[in-house]
Amino acid sequence: MLFQWTLIIWGFALLAFMSVGGFFMFRKFMKVLPKNDGMSKLDWQNHYVEASRHLWTEESKAFLDKLVQPVPSPFRDIARHSIAAKIGQVALESGANEVTREHCIEGYILATPRRDYKALVTFLEKQNIDYTPFRHLLHGK
Repeated sequence: MLFQWTLIIWGFALLAFMSVGGFFMFRKFMKVLPKNDGMSKLDWQNHYVEASRHLWTEESKAFLDKLVQPVPSPFRDIARHSIAAKIGQVALESGANEVTREHCIEGYILATPRRDYKALVTFLEKQNIDYTPFRHLLHGK
């Protein structure tokens, strides 16, 4: 009887683990699908990272590392890449000669999902980072 219950519980655990893994695989698959312009979300991220690579200074790279500190370490590299892509996009669209702290803050806000805004604001305030010029981005997204 105990063996049967163990098998049933193990079966449900496997089903739950496979469902969670499938969910994340599906999300990754959706990012790879091409949009109307023929490029996927990941293609655009890679484009902006490569196109803005020459604009990054040591100071802006260090500030980016500071911004991704609250992200759990297994996801930090992925978050750094997507945030760097958005920062690069902001810098390129503004015609800047280098990535500044303001570009980093604006790109960080734009790259952060709306559901994480509360944690984002808490982190910025804890680090004494002035985000007031970009406060409107927290409401308009």
